[in-house]
Amino acid sequence: MSEGKPGRLKYVLLGGAVALAATVFLTIGPPQLLAKSETPEFCASCHIHESHYEAWFHQGAHRREACVACHLPNQNPAAHYTWKSIDGMKDLFLFHSGQVPDDIRITEHGRKVVQANCVRCHESTVDMIDQERNCTDCHRRLVHKRSGAIETY
Repeated sequence: MSEGKPGRLKYVLLGGAVALAATVFLTIGPPQLLAKSETPEFCASCHIHESHYEAWFHQGAHRREACVACHLPNQNPAAHYTWKSIDGMKDLFLFHSGQVPDDIRITEHGRKVVQANCVRCHESTVDMIDQERNCTDCHRRLVHKRSGAIETY
């Protein structure tokens, strides 16, 4: 029986090393994949986001910011990458299952994330205003579809 334990330990250690390597690979990905997937060009590579990218690229007020700066939680890396994975898998599923809506709308969670990022980036500016109101209620031109001529209601 004592001969089986060193052999089993070897397989457990080998399995642990493989699991660790797989976790690191999936977390970091192939070289430059993680960095590339943070770019607006990556987001626009899916045709459902092309119009949003064009509006941002040509007339967006935040052209110097990547999509993930506004659309993913940025309070800590764990939340950022967790939601990046969730949103990415959702987009991938919708695209490949043919269930992409013609009119893409931000979800309630997405709206909260965008609002939190507006406040985070413009903290000193919005310090004295009502932060419960959505920034895009007043700043309609920041919404991708409305980034052209000034829209009034």
